[in-house]
Amino acid sequence: MQLFVVGGAVRDRLLGQPGHDRDWVAVGATPEELQRLGYKPVGKDFPVFLHPQTGEEVALARTERKSGRGYHGFTFHAAPEVTLEQDLARRDLTINAMAEAADGTLIDPFGGRRDLEAGVLRHVSDAFAEDPVRLLRLARFAARLPHFHVAAATEVLLRQLVDAGEVDALVPERVWQELARGLMAARPSRMFEVLRRCGALARLLPEPALDATALARVDRAAAAAAELPVRFALLGWPDEAAVTRATERLRAPVPVRELAALFTREAATLAALAARASPQQPAHAPALLALFERCDALRRPERFGALLEAATLASGAGDTNATRDTSSASDRAIARIEAQGAPPLAALLPLLDAVRTTDTAAVAAAAAERGARGPQVGEAVRAGRLHALERTLEAQPDTPPPGPAA
Repeated sequence: MQLFVVGGAVRDRLLGQPGHDRDWVAVGATPEELQRLGYKPVGKDFPVFLHPQTGEEVALARTERKSGRGYHGFTFHAAPEVTLEQDLARRDLTINAMAEAADGTLIDPFGGRRDLEAGVLRHVSDAFAEDPVRLLRLARFAARLPHFHVAAATEVLLRQLVDAGEVDALVPERVWQELARGLMAARPSRMFEVLRRCGALARLLPEPALDATALARVDRAAAAAAELPVRFALLGWPDEAAVTRATERLRAPVPVRELAALFTREAATLAALAARASPQQPAHAPALLALFERCDALRRPERFGALLEAATLASGAGDTNATRDTSSASDRAIARIEAQGAPPLAALLPLLDAVRTTDTAAVAAAAAERGARGPQVGEAVRAGRLHALERTLEAQPDTPPPGPAA
């Protein structure tokens, strides 16, 4: 039995990038032999084991044959006679089809190192077009390695894969997983450009506009190290219904769904606020309180901070290299927004804090003593919050007023 490090760990080492979890291939071994050596079987579709000391994954060298539609439509063959080169031949891209022996020797039968140096994303074989997940992975690598380009012959295979309907067989969870990873890469716009060129974007994510403006926004969000919900919110959604259709189909996480819908609804109001610089007056307090209430900011201030960050990035203001090394979630949001050059939006968070710290229990008790009941108590609490906001605005006269409600 021989063990080789394969795939991403080899690629990233050659790129000089931070260490990647190491995956191993065992050549000349059987499942029984690995189990006798203490390896724990974990693979469902093909033999994968955990190393008894390191816990790293070790897969038996295998070949695969297309047997049905989609990325589950494969039959695998793992046996001691399968060679390392045969195992590498079934991988997606040449840069992922390299291995390293125990003594550090590089095994590179398909020119992966050459393509790394040339900045090329190239398929290993025509079998690339049999697995729709490979299309998503390539698009994600284009976002992670934005200086790389897709080989012309690989572009042809991408279009063939889409035309054959293989993309339609992808399960929503896997589509979301790859899209989310691409959104969190260095330049997400590259992923969407690759998907659009081959026709896959219209099948996988037709709802957002994803025009040049939206792509620039999401790249600014990546440069600012924004979280996934912020990046997703900036994709150019035409309305909340489009957000709902896309996120339900992709089964996106709830925080992603909520922020995209909220930003789509409030974008015009926040854009107007970000653009103004006239002095704020206590008379603007009702509009500000209404904004906080529409956004459920009193209960969810961190989500409101993410909303303001998305609005700031959408405005394109300032330097997006924001500082995130602050103590509280509110402080971090203020720092990010201010670093992006939109102090009007950053100023909303201290105002929200003033509203949230109102002693509503005392206000409600005082109203009850005056004979208030039911809805009247709620009205008194809201009036107390409004009064606290007006007092804070008087102490911060340079805050601009909010824009019109969306």
